[in-house]
Amino acid sequence: MAMSVKRYLVTRVVVSIAMMLFAVFVTLLEGAARAGDRFEVSLPDEAAGNAVTGRLLVALTPHDDAAAEVGEPRNAISVTGATVFGMDVSAFKPGSSVWLDAKALKAGARGYPYDALTDIPPGQYDVQAVLIPYTEVTRSDGHTVWVPISDRRVMPMMMPGNPYSKPVTAKIGGKGTVKLALTETIAPLPEPKDTEWLKHVRIRSQILSDFWGTEMYLRANVLLPKGFDENERVRYPAVYPFGHGDVPFGFNPNPESHTERAIASRADANVETGYAFFQAWTSDDFPRVVAITLEHPSPYFVESYAVNSANNGPYGEAITRELIPYLEREFRLIAEPYARIVEGASTGGWEAMALQLYYPDFFGGAWVFNPDPIDFRRYQLVNIYEVENMFSLKVAERMWADRPFRRSREGQPLWTVRQLASFEAVLGSKGRSGYQLGIWQATHGPVGDDGYPVPLFDDRTGAIDKAVAAAYRAHGYDLTAYVRDNWETLSPKVAGKLVMIAGEMDDFYLNLSVYGFEDTVRELGGDDYPIRFEYGRPKKGHNWHHTTWEGVVREMADHIRANAPEGADATRWNYK
Repeated sequence: MAMSVKRYLVTRVVVSIAMMLFAVFVTLLEGAARAGDRFEVSLPDEAAGNAVTGRLLVALTPHDDAAAEVGEPRNAISVTGATVFGMDVSAFKPGSSVWLDAKALKAGARGYPYDALTDIPPGQYDVQAVLIPYTEVTRSDGHTVWVPISDRRVMPMMMPGNPYSKPVTAKIGGKGTVKLALTETIAPLPEPKDTEWLKHVRIRSQILSDFWGTEMYLRANVLLPKGFDENERVRYPAVYPFGHGDVPFGFNPNPESHTERAIASRADANVETGYAFFQAWTSDDFPRVVAITLEHPSPYFVESYAVNSANNGPYGEAITRELIPYLEREFRLIAEPYARIVEGASTGGWEAMALQLYYPDFFGGAWVFNPDPIDFRRYQLVNIYEVENMFSLKVAERMWADRPFRRSREGQPLWTVRQLASFEAVLGSKGRSGYQLGIWQATHGPVGDDGYPVPLFDDRTGAIDKAVAAAYRAHGYDLTAYVRDNWETLSPKVAGKLVMIAGEMDDFYLNLSVYGFEDTVRELGGDDYPIRFEYGRPKKGHNWHHTTWEGVVREMADHIRANAPEGADATRWNYK
């Protein structure tokens, strides 16, 4: 009996070992099979006239009932959208192919949200490739770089002329190659058409062309006030809304283009529909000002951040010395500081504030809404001068928490800095993602030996480069530090010229740096120093405004009238 038990136990052990070995064998076999997954992307002869250097993206979305709603995978590329892989291509010749596979990933290609092809859950996917061509330029600083260039406000992966493939449905998780041919081309964007109210401007910038070593252009969208054509001798003040929108304040004469859903989605921000603003703008008692949005895309983002920077170039000079003077000549604008008002939210908020601070004798006021970080001790949730890691916070011994980048207005973290950095690394190497972290580095940071922006932090580990952080401050892009360092000269020039607005639950934690700026102003200038701060409570999030666009413009018009010098052109300005 004892011997039988012994044999039984030995048998069990042998069987268990055999099963374990079999499981390992199956796992290895599956891994080998899945290692064979790869994407072969071909560039047909007719798709490009010359060899292309740029960034190749391959996007995947599940082929399921939701596929029709998602549309083409390339249009679903976002932090919370498609699975995407990206790799640099150099001299990609028409008639040839490149492979995005495990070997390419090992050599530097990147994936999001999966690092490896073998991490993709097996299944049926719609797969599509898009190629972002770069232009080789030699800048005036002597660096030769490859970057995407456009004079339109459009992300690099959506630029007109980009070759892309038709989507194919493929099984992912088995052997074989998914073949994608770049047979299609993104169509040119139509040129905007002038209307009774809205005029469009495009000028060549000599300043930017000299810096970039190629032709560079700036655009503007000019919203004219009621009676502009009838009052040919009247000159007007200008308000400049900065941000990602093309049409000032969403102005739209078509009531059918605004759905109840759109109205409801913005109700908590106090921002009315474009048609409601049209009705106010064209009413008899509305202030007669000219509203102008500027289009100034950098090779690193859809917005240059409107200032001079080592990587983007002298956009601040181009805007203040070329574009605005041109607009003032063409549209009968009052060419005086009191009649130039800047406004912006988010990116535009930072731009508006920076322009007012950097050019205090050129602009007469700034309405700043939830600006991108203006105090780098509060770079969202990170003090970049003291914290060691951008991605995680040590909360206890052997316990780390990922830092969120975005939250809901009830405080629920939605995605992290780590995730965004990984996503941007797929879109482009060397800071060429055309996305948020990339443009912050291009705007705030120094130029590397290779001519590209030096990263603030490692996009795999999150480790912060303190020398780069110090350069951010030294070059004046920490606007709170800039005010502190220049308080003696700045304080009399910007007194009464800044209106700072933020929701207390900004989706991107941008209210925190506004708090820091207010603390600094109160410390240096006292509680009665004339800067207006207003915070939306409770649970007011990103792009919350204290009033409607109509109300904002009325405030700015009142400010212009109050600060116009006696006998100035404003005496001939038809306020109402």
